[in-house]
Amino acid sequence: MVNLQNVFFDYGEGETLKNISCRIDKGEFVAIVGANGAGKTTLCKLLNGLLKPSSGSVVINSMDTRTTKTSALAKSIGFLFQNPDRQICKNTVREEILFGLELAFKDKGLIEERLKNTLSTFGFQGDSNPFNLSRGERQRLALASLIAVEPEILILDEPTTGFDYMEAMKTMGTIKELNDKGATVIMICHDMEVVLDFAERVLVLAEGTIIADGQTREIFRKEEALEQASVLPPQLVQLALRLGEGFEDVFSVDEMASAIINRMNKERTFEHERFSGLCTG
Repeated sequence: MVNLQNVFFDYGEGETLKNISCRIDKGEFVAIVGANGAGKTTLCKLLNGLLKPSSGSVVINSMDTRTTKTSALAKSIGFLFQNPDRQICKNTVREEILFGLELAFKDKGLIEERLKNTLSTFGFQGDSNPFNLSRGERQRLALASLIAVEPEILILDEPTTGFDYMEAMKTMGTIKELNDKGATVIMICHDMEVVLDFAERVLVLAEGTIIADGQTREIFRKEEALEQASVLPPQLVQLALRLGEGFEDVFSVDEMASAIINRMNKERTFEHERFSGLCTG
């Protein structure tokens, strides 16, 4: 579905991306992580045709982004900008959501149904002025407008910026539901807790290069690569790494509790055997 081969990109001030090659298949949920300036946003803009590679190829659904119009790519790709004010263009919430729906569909009944469901899911009042909403609410509106269309590929640049914990979990839950229906999700995210909870695969970028690519749990064990990318694993994983033996596969509270119980049982067994040995001796 998404295939990058030997991709380089240069803004004219030195290469931002260097020899990027990777493949993302239909239905994957992929997080892109790395420090500011690593090239994450540039990579995502290459994926929807807003930028063209300096060399190499970016192919989306068999369409080469170098030769395919951005409008044609947009029919199957939804892109959430980090700043929602670059995306919102209508005077009411209802009109903003309708804008994408009317471009994607002709069936008025389907459009009205999706509009109603989207307003309900995200808790918006249709007549509200988008620019009177808080920054976090505007981010949710921009995302809601994309999700209403249910694109094949959803590219998200920091989707939970400005959200509190409950807002972030509700929003990510909605994104995961779309992923469960078959949509491919590619997400830039600075919140490693969110990455651990939702992403199945992680690409780690440092200085314009992919330095690690693998399943989420595997990546969060690669301390050297994460340090190179200035990324800290989730707090629970950091604790597990410090605890060492017996905690290698701990990535959740339940797994941590189980590992602690196992260690306590082993220590009890050891003390019991030691005490029995002393008594026997």
